[in-house]
Amino acid sequence: MALDDPESRVWNGLFWVIQLFICINAVAKSFLQESKGRMLYFYSVASPTAFVLSKLLFNSLLMLVMSLLSLLLFTMFLGNPLQKAGPFIGLVLLGGWSLSLVFSFLAAIAAKAQQNAAIMAVLGFPIIIPQLILLMRLSSAAFSPLLTIPTSTVLMLVALDALIILLAVILFPFLWKD
Repeated sequence: MALDDPESRVWNGLFWVIQLFICINAVAKSFLQESKGRMLYFYSVASPTAFVLSKLLFNSLLMLVMSLLSLLLFTMFLGNPLQKAGPFIGLVLLGGWSLSLVFSFLAAIAAKAQQNAAIMAVLGFPIIIPQLILLMRLSSAAFSPLLTIPTSTVLMLVALDALIILLAVILFPFLWKD
């Protein structure tokens, strides 16, 4: 890669794996850096639903910015093999949002387990690998002028995101009480 631009499949795979690690590093800090005193303060001023939704929203916005920044850096340093840049940018935003939702919820669980970030990785990788493979397969269509991105698969990814938000809203109050 140091001598030449990587082929499109390698570029796509590298991009999504780096997105995964960017998300883990950016989102993990949202719950894991909170002290017990600060959590007690949040407990007294906000409802658990409002708290978790605000964390999900903040982490989603952070990951959207990080996704666009990493896409810009990837195209600058590794070239631009994209045939359909518009759909790929849409998938990057949807994928960044998906990754941030999953890892935000897992960071909330890990924060209640004595601030152990390893729990987040152990719980996260079996959950996120199918989503990551789905994102790689969807985005591979952006590298070919003949392939189209299936709308049903994109809608399935959006449905998974909605499910994660719903699970966070339902389950986080039980973590909040502890």
